[in-house]
Amino acid sequence: MTLAGCYEMYRVLQVGGVTVLESIILVLFVLLFAWIAFSFASAMAGFFVLLFRKADELGIDASAALPAIESRTAMLLPTYNEDPYCVLARLRAIHESVEETGCASRFDWFVLSDTTDPAIWIAEEKCFLRLRREIGQEARIFYRHRPENTARKSGNIEDWVKRFGANYECMLVLDADSLMTGETIVRLVAAMEKHRNVALIQTLPIVVNARTLFARWQQFAGRLYGPLIAAGIAWWHRSEGNYWGHNAIIRVRAFAGYAALPALNGRKPFGGYILSHDFIEAAFMRRGGWAIHMTSTLGGSYEESPPSLLDFAARDRRWCQGNLQHLAVLPASGLHWVSRLHLLTGIGSYLTAPLWLVFLVVGILVSLQAQFVRPEYFPKGFSLFPVWPAQDPILAAWVFVATMGMLILPKLLAYIVMLTHKDERKQFGGGFRTLAGIVAETVLSGLTAPVMMIFQSSAVGGILLGHDAGWQVQRRDDGAVSREDTVRRYSVPTLFGIAMAISAYSVSLPLLLWMMPVILGLLLAIPLAMLSSSASAGPASGLFRTPEETSPPQVLLRANELANALHRTVTCPLLELRRNADLREAHLNNLSRPRPRNRGEIDPHLAIARAKIEDAETFDEAAAFLGPRERFAVLNSRIALGELMVLPLR
Repeated sequence: MTLAGCYEMYRVLQVGGVTVLESIILVLFVLLFAWIAFSFASAMAGFFVLLFRKADELGIDASAALPAIESRTAMLLPTYNEDPYCVLARLRAIHESVEETGCASRFDWFVLSDTTDPAIWIAEEKCFLRLRREIGQEARIFYRHRPENTARKSGNIEDWVKRFGANYECMLVLDADSLMTGETIVRLVAAMEKHRNVALIQTLPIVVNARTLFARWQQFAGRLYGPLIAAGIAWWHRSEGNYWGHNAIIRVRAFAGYAALPALNGRKPFGGYILSHDFIEAAFMRRGGWAIHMTSTLGGSYEESPPSLLDFAARDRRWCQGNLQHLAVLPASGLHWVSRLHLLTGIGSYLTAPLWLVFLVVGILVSLQAQFVRPEYFPKGFSLFPVWPAQDPILAAWVFVATMGMLILPKLLAYIVMLTHKDERKQFGGGFRTLAGIVAETVLSGLTAPVMMIFQSSAVGGILLGHDAGWQVQRRDDGAVSREDTVRRYSVPTLFGIAMAISAYSVSLPLLLWMMPVILGLLLAIPLAMLSSSASAGPASGLFRTPEETSPPQVLLRANELANALHRTVTCPLLELRRNADLREAHLNNLSRPRPRNRGEIDPHLAIARAKIEDAETFDEAAAFLGPRERFAVLNSRIALGELMVLPLR
């Protein structure tokens, strides 16, 4: 397909000879067309897998009787400055769902906190105490807080594996927004027991709980197109699969033996700890001889979507840096060629954005050159006829139509698969409603794609210039963004759209109309952002109904019920410990042993905090003196906390 696309594009450009700028366009087109063709071929494979209902390679059948399991599995929930009330509500809903299977005795539960915000940390412990009290003290559920979140999530999991991993055959890694049904979890454990050569089984998480227009069309697209895409990649990668970082079960022995991550040489953003660790962990376990699989049709696996394009772009910025770090791992010896392909596709998913941007800019430059630069009709050398600079507009239109067809056809194939499932078709709201949703989603995604192209190109450029993305907490609320922030953040795409529109119109009105799908998305960036981040987006959001909205699974209903229950937030963590003796005792028991230090090595935040406590006359005065980092240091120190607690209240 790529060769055919390259040949047709060459025919478009070769009329009158190929110039330097046209050569650049041809090279960029081939790279981008190859990317589209690769995704299209994978989607076609997924279509036939789902259409003919091909059995899961591991024999996992969601409609079969629930199998018996014998091994012990650890359920791991890493969290970092997340809303503890929602996080533990989801964990409790999963725990109750597992209990309903009758296999609860085979699971232990671990909340692995890397939280650095003192108020959230104490709220986590408070929620955990209530959870233990309500589900019963006999429940094997544990809480651990790391004073230093070294290597972030991957370091959090590594710490657990080193301390507790030897006691378990498998671990199932969740995310802060993860939900899974008990039946799905038990079937995954049974599959791991049956296939002893498998190190990891990745499920397909379905987006739920979307509130804003942006999140709703992402939820709709993921639910309708996701199974087709997942089935396609599962078909071609088979036992050389990938890992998406959550909602996957992992054999602890394989992970401990082969998935240790290197610290990359050099400075951030390319050096240091790898942000996108999951791809590398899967590749290393496959290098160790273990199989990595995906089950695309099991169901019962859920997650949430960022509420706005800005939140999506912020998360994408971190993933972009992590995937570009894979360039250092790509040459590693012993990797399976499919694992290298996974790393390349991860890298390419971000490099394509600046490539599209350059492709558009060079296309405009070619048009401007033809309009304003005098052509060289008689170049140096012998020539019987003048050279007329031109392209073939008819053939160019057909190449464009073919390319757009390859982007849209997989959506229609997913629609056809949905129509063949009667129950699913009803849960989507019927065939006509779903088709209208596909049209609306395609239009909205087409309008936001140019904006995302600018954001991703900016992210790649920033990383190449040495700017570190850090690790921001993902927002999971209603997505509201102030008007000032919206205008400020979307001003660059808007200005770029104005520049493109002026450049295209200066050549000709037909060129402006030809480029209008891209230009329109950039010009409408600000109003579309305001509309899509709103929870009350009008009737358009009603088109994006999904089966999980029509017939919500019990685990989702229970999690939302628990998360929406009234609770008192922690505003002053130190005062909360002062008033609640049980919470204070639990906090002291949860503290890790102090890290051994050399003589003369001093924690400056703790030293300043203790000096302020000593200088204060009352508890309230000391609490007011302490800054956020000093409060965190006090909460990590038994001695400093004891000194604070004995001060009299005001």
